[in-house]
Amino acid sequence: MYPFSAVVGLEDLRLALIVNAVSPAVGGVLVRGEKGTAKSTIVRALAALLPDVDVVEGCRFSCAPGDTDCPDVASHGAATTRHARLVELPVGASEDRLVGSLDLERALTTGVSAYEPGLLAAAHRGVLYVDEVNLLHDHLVDLLLDAAALGTSYVEREGVSVQHAARFLLVGTMNPEEGELRPQLLDRFGLTVEVAATRDPAERAEVVRRRLAYEADPAGFAARWAGDDAELAEHIGAARERLPHVVLGDHALREITTVCAAFDVDGLRADLVTAKAAVALAAWAGREQVTTDDVRTAARLALPHRRRRNPFDAPGLDEQQLDDALSSVEPPASEQPPASEHPDDEPPDDEPTAAPVPESPTSTDAAAEQTQAPGEAFTPVALHVPGVNRRHGAAGRRSRTEGGSGRLTAARTPGGPVQSLHLTATLRAAAPHQLARGRDGDLVVRGSDLREAVREGREGNLVLFVVDASGSMAARQRMTAVKGAVLSLLTDAYQRRDKVALISFRRDAAEVLLPPTSSVDAAVRRLTDLPTGGRTPLTAGLLSAAALLRVEQVRDPSRRALVVLVTDGRHTSGPSPELAAAHLKRLAAAAVVVDCESGRVRLGLAQQLGVQLDARSYRLEELSADSLARVVKAA
Repeated sequence: MYPFSAVVGLEDLRLALIVNAVSPAVGGVLVRGEKGTAKSTIVRALAALLPDVDVVEGCRFSCAPGDTDCPDVASHGAATTRHARLVELPVGASEDRLVGSLDLERALTTGVSAYEPGLLAAAHRGVLYVDEVNLLHDHLVDLLLDAAALGTSYVEREGVSVQHAARFLLVGTMNPEEGELRPQLLDRFGLTVEVAATRDPAERAEVVRRRLAYEADPAGFAARWAGDDAELAEHIGAARERLPHVVLGDHALREITTVCAAFDVDGLRADLVTAKAAVALAAWAGREQVTTDDVRTAARLALPHRRRRNPFDAPGLDEQQLDDALSSVEPPASEQPPASEHPDDEPPDDEPTAAPVPESPTSTDAAAEQTQAPGEAFTPVALHVPGVNRRHGAAGRRSRTEGGSGRLTAARTPGGPVQSLHLTATLRAAAPHQLARGRDGDLVVRGSDLREAVREGREGNLVLFVVDASGSMAARQRMTAVKGAVLSLLTDAYQRRDKVALISFRRDAAEVLLPPTSSVDAAVRRLTDLPTGGRTPLTAGLLSAAALLRVEQVRDPSRRALVVLVTDGRHTSGPSPELAAAHLKRLAAAAVVVDCESGRVRLGLAQQLGVQLDARSYRLEELSADSLARVVKAA
């Protein structure tokens, strides 16, 4: 394994991991950054620095000696010591693998229902590492959230009822370009760190030099850094021993609460995490009193992901605002400067400043080239693709699906090959017939006993936005409202783990501004920079949408599509759109038309287009804060 001490740079990440190693109560670390920045390397190296743990030999739940709540307490033996574990949760793991399941061997050989622990049990008192945590299936995220919040895993499934401790240091890594993290899980991480590859050529050269040396001789390279890692591990152990003696004074506590209030974070978890991190930082520095520097560093790590007011705000912290908040807290009386000898003296007046010169407004031409920022987003719209996908689509939170993942809801007799065996239902079906089948030892199971698991969940869809960016849409600032509406729909897509794509049409052609991607942030950036003006090639936009859908149906056939067409229905360039609409309708994609026509005289062209597409049509002015929740309930 690559040594922790050998990693070049990444100082904030190293510190965040060490803080959690000193005090696991901080709540874990989320590492965000571009690919190829050693995120996984440094996290895996952390396990070697953690202090050894005392466990009961052979305990399947990593329990400490004397733990009477362990499910295996009846078989507890002698105490032993081992290294803290780093357990990896694969993105494609099943629910059984995470929480545990029925012991198949014992069930099939003896007919006894026994529990086989999962990864949550293995990670107890160690590190649970989730690479690409933003791509984790939602039903696994829910289970992970429950365990992380309660410190206990409750298992009620397949005739098994078990409760066991699951306290672990949660570390996740992710690339934001592949999609964002659910807000519920984001808040569960105590600290967050943004990492990026250094742009310093000398530092990059050192990274390459060390990596090549490691690949040439892993054992020799590790030996050269063993002393540094051992020193770090010893320092972490000493900080853990010092931790209970660190004092969080009233002044430091007021600094923490003032900073959290200044950044307007939701709830009180930010205050608690910042306090715990500041105490751990003081222990790591060898102090027994929390200082302002500890609070500042803790806030830089604990607040960036909690101050986001909407899904598309860039995470980060204004350092000047942080310093202003800290300086606003009055120091203790023992540290305050002496009072002025002339209390009646008034400070000199501020220098006069010139009044700001207002910018002169500029006129806009409806057909001229222009780029308008998105309008204000509304409450997210509830979009759904009708029906149930029997092929099991991509994991998400939008439309109903049946298939190999999701929550187990029932068992049924299969109508063909068994897709997912429901073991306990199969055993129950076979049990009454054992005497008639002449059972002698092993359980006798026949084809008629097989039962298939019925799992129902939610899938993510492909939401394809087809936006009219012509001059008629830019007139009277209508495009600002259009962008605000699309931004609201993008917010909904972000929350429901969809893929999104963006096509605009103007002048004489349509352009795929964003191919299907899980990065909704990328769609927001394209929307912000969307140019407008020119004629309206509506037919080109419909044909471009159909072409993109055909390619996606081949590439990802299980993911159903929802087309959101934003237009006033006019076409002033190219052939009539009737044939193109019929062609798009044949692809069997659900559709919604947002009618952007305005003015007293309305031609109803967008609504006619909605009829041709068999789509629900809504007027743009209906997308208001009061009525948005009612809009586009089903496609």
